[in-house]
Amino acid sequence: MVRSIATATLVATIAFAGPAFAASSGTRHVTAQSRRAAADDVETRIKTLRGELHITAAQEPAWNNVAQVMRESATKMKDLRAKTQQPSATAVEQLNSYAEVVDAHSDGVHKFIPAFQTLYDSMSDAQKKTADSVLRTRVKEAARRQGR
Repeated sequence: MVRSIATATLVATIAFAGPAFAASSGTRHVTAQSRRAAADDVETRIKTLRGELHITAAQEPAWNNVAQVMRESATKMKDLRAKTQQPSATAVEQLNSYAEVVDAHSDGVHKFIPAFQTLYDSMSDAQKKTADSVLRTRVKEAARRQGR
């Protein structure tokens, strides 16, 4: 159970947070430029994943739902990151902000799963194999970056 929660958190990180957030997590000031970079980053992840999965025209409506969940989750995380970057926050405020980030990751995963499940169910065996491989690789990479 703990491993599946950790895996779900990693998947959420991969799908929603991405490198732009990771790179800015140590920064205390979120600029308009970093917000644009984060928005661009989620769009890049969406475009890359769409290409890797070879989404067909028939799968487009399901894919659009997946992409929308990714965008909404990225926006939520961006807003939370901006909130948590306050230099005057107390230790307790920082812990509460961290809890909000963790909760948002969990909420994002719970929204992502049914959207992705619908898409996955429509995939050919070859697409499913690719999806399994892509997510497995990204989870391993994220775990390695996090020192797990």
